[in-house]
Amino acid sequence: MFEQTFASELATNIGSRVEVATDNNLIEGILSTVTTELVLVIDVSSGYGQNTKLYVSLDAINFVRFPSVA
Repeated sequence: MFEQTFASELATNIGSRVEVATDNNLIEGILSTVTTELVLVIDVSSGYGQNTKLYVSLDAINFVRFPSVA
């Protein structure tokens, strides 16, 4: 039940900059897609080339932060 509420709350922030923490990683990028099982974060690098798509299982997330842009 909590995962559904968490996913729906995350979905309201699609398109925002996000920091997603797991046990092993801190992922920073743009929140692209949220499903009931996965979160897709696009890591937008400042260089040339393709952006990296990072899929994170919803149950592997320890916390999510939306940093403010100054």
